[in-house]
Amino acid sequence: MLNENIKSLRKQNGLSQEELANKMHVVRQTVSKWERGLSVPDSDSLINLSEILHTSVSVLLGENIEETQQTELDKISEKLEEINLQFFENKQKKITIYRNIFIVVDVLIVFVFLVLFFMKSSYLQWDTTDSNTAVMKFILQSFEWGFVRVAPLILVICTICAYIFNKKLKAMFVSCN
Repeated sequence: MLNENIKSLRKQNGLSQEELANKMHVVRQTVSKWERGLSVPDSDSLINLSEILHTSVSVLLGENIEETQQTELDKISEKLEEINLQFFENKQKKITIYRNIFIVVDVLIVFVFLVLFFMKSSYLQWDTTDSNTAVMKFILQSFEWGFVRVAPLILVICTICAYIFNKKLKAMFVSCN
């Protein structure tokens, strides 16, 4: 295992046996013996070898290079899958929040319309000799006047937006499954 790892890492780094031997301050035959499994480097040589070959000593000693690269790719793949899942969940939460906000605005508009309908502008019969009552009457009348003109447009826009976000959510669930 060590001999195969030394040989494959040396080749991956584009080094010949002679070049590796020069960097290790040993003769070429020593590197050849390591690669053929006839001898093993001592601990100092292993550390030096791992630095020259840009790897860890544990990879040199036991883990097969192809397996290490595959497990690293698997780890990266799992991490990317996890990140994509988090992104998907965050996007789904945002869309759900926006849809719910538009639905709440729709419900509030309908509720205020119903309140105004059942009030039947009862404030118009108020006695306005008192300045506070006159101000309240003016505020209520102004609110009702503005609300009746603006609220239908907001209601339509919010309903359309809620519908669009609901379709996006359904599309996300379909693509997820």
